Amino acid sequence: MNRPELQLCLRILRSGNQLVVWRLERLARSLKDLISIIHDLEERGIGFVSLTESIDTTTSTGKLIFHVFGALAELERNLVRERTMAGLVAARVRGRKGGRRHAMSKDDVRKAVAMLSDPNITKSVVTGHFKVSKATLNSSLKREGYKI
Repeated sequence: MNRPELQLCLRILRSGNQLVVWRLERLARSLKDLISIIHDLEERGIGFVSLTESIDTTTSTGKLIFHVFGALAELERNLVRERTMAGLVAARVRGRKGGRRHAMSKDDVRKAVAMLSDPNITKSVVTGHFKVSKATLNSSLKREGYKI
């Protein structure tokens, strides 16, 4: 979608105009982008014609074909979502968790607690030693069950 000439073309089109392309792939790189562009054109009263695929959204048949494309794109998005969710469930069954790793390991937290047991060592010193923020230190302590 980040193509200056395409954006210029779409900006200068007015209601009643038609955007004519040689092939659908010349207008958009993905089906999602294509549907978005055509939907925007339709809302602005601009027709769309693809010469190679014989799609003309100014006709009933052309609109039907395009809506079938839209339905297929939605189906594809739903299938991707379902496969992703199934993959996450399978990973959890194998003991994997999503998200970033903790900045401080359990061992680091134990060392930080030991350092903080010395009254001469402040949280600022501990955060400097482990190269973490005070918020990260506090959340790590809390995560491991230590009082802040």
